[in-house]
Amino acid sequence: MKKDSCIFLLLALCIVVLFVFNLYIGSVRIPFNDVFNIVLGKFEGKESWKFIVLENRLPQAITAMFCGGALAVSGLMLQTAFRNPLAGPDVFGINAGAGLGVALVMLLLGGNISTVLFSVSGFLAILISAFIGAMAVTALVFFFSLIIRNSILLLIIGIMVGYVSSSVVSLLNFFATEEGVKSYMIWGLGNFGGVSMEHIPVFVCIVSIGIFCSLLLMKPLNALLLGPQYAESLGINTRRVRNYLLVVTGLLAAITTAFCGPIAFIGLAVPHIARLILTTENHRLLLPSTILSGAIIALLCNIICYLPGEDGIMPLNAVTPLIGAPVVIYVLLKSNRG
Repeated sequence: MKKDSCIFLLLALCIVVLFVFNLYIGSVRIPFNDVFNIVLGKFEGKESWKFIVLENRLPQAITAMFCGGALAVSGLMLQTAFRNPLAGPDVFGINAGAGLGVALVMLLLGGNISTVLFSVSGFLAILISAFIGAMAVTALVFFFSLIIRNSILLLIIGIMVGYVSSSVVSLLNFFATEEGVKSYMIWGLGNFGGVSMEHIPVFVCIVSIGIFCSLLLMKPLNALLLGPQYAESLGINTRRVRNYLLVVTGLLAAITTAFCGPIAFIGLAVPHIARLILTTENHRLLLPSTILSGAIIALLCNIICYLPGEDGIMPLNAVTPLIGAPVVIYVLLKSNRG
């Protein structure tokens, strides 16, 4: 236990260090002492620096931390429940569903959602459409889970739903205007800067509820490691657990994708990183360490995006595969040797 406590302490320390670096590193160079004073409310200098730190970098760092943890724990739960190392929110088509919702608004409806009761446009329209799209795919997979008991078949159905969503998006892109295609492409690159300080409380609250619900699944997830029959012999309703899990992961993936775009590889790779760090499958340790590791990887990726400095910002989905893909390849090669 002493070793595990040290690992958790180290992970927490890494989050603090990376969070501070997220406040310091950016396209505009602000001295570290000034950043520190701005956060403490003791800064009397440039108003533009205050705005950059408090309205841009701080919410971005908070978003990265919570988004990384949410996607990572979603991936871990799906991998355990479906006993597949390649399961994740993006593999199940949840990200593709969110992408389809956004594509319908951006490419077909001109960035507006209009009904008899309300009409919204811009960021709010994108947010609503992404959330509806992600939850629609989750509901579809949930519906099939009530009919199909085989986890592998359910995983394949999720992949097929993702392919259908991507196909519809491609058709919409083909008939859309150049401006619409460009806007959709930018959203698809992923970005932790999409949550303003005004929206942070809502984002953090919903993600925290989802993560708390995932922590309640530690015991049944441990039982599922030994197979569904063993879990049922312990009195665990595996179908109910799987459905509950789909709702929780769908909610986490929907809210993160709606605010930040479809972020690749964090949900897929981070659970494997946590397993390599702890060398255990016990979810009492693995689940919280995965949440912390997800926050670390997301904060690290956000820093890498801003390393070019004044030359620009790298797309988030150009950075996450650089960390995630080698991890997944290593895990697959290791399992093949085993």
